[in-house]
Amino acid sequence: MLDTLITSKTRVKLLLKFFLNSETKAYLRGLEDELGENSNAIRLELNRLSKAGLLESATEGRQKFYHANKNHPLFPELHSVVRKYLGIDQVIESVLKNLGNVEFAFVTGDYAKGKDSGIIDLTLVGSVNKDYLNHLVEKTETLIKRKVRTLVLSLDEYDQLTGTLQMDKAIVVWKKE
Repeated sequence: MLDTLITSKTRVKLLLKFFLNSETKAYLRGLEDELGENSNAIRLELNRLSKAGLLESATEGRQKFYHANKNHPLFPELHSVVRKYLGIDQVIESVLKNLGNVEFAFVTGDYAKGKDSGIIDLTLVGSVNKDYLNHLVEKTETLIKRKVRTLVLSLDEYDQLTGTLQMDKAIVVWKKE
């Protein structure tokens, strides 16, 4: 869907990178390696997105790092479109609804880093019906055409593992009210 609206595949990759996880920062050469695109195409799109105010940049040492402009009026909508494009909204809605006592859930791995690898890593914290979870995950994978890996942790397990989980690269997608 997104790639039919936006004809530049480099721009789509950059939008996914920066608007899936708004905390993502990257520099030109790193993006070149990660996205597998040539630096001129990436530079052109970074300049366009910066000129539109969607990206901001800051120089750290000799490198210029780019990140999403969270204050841009279109930021919430772009963030939502990217999540829908990747199917994360459907995962959350179908997996967490009536699943059990989920305290919170977050996405880690490639998607949290802004990479569309085809595998969504979803961590659930709380008490859930694992058989029902597996059934919902299978159903959701068919809908979104992506693999969903789940990890279910109790609150105690989560507290013990927070030092080893890469929480700085996690996107919280559900929090119990």
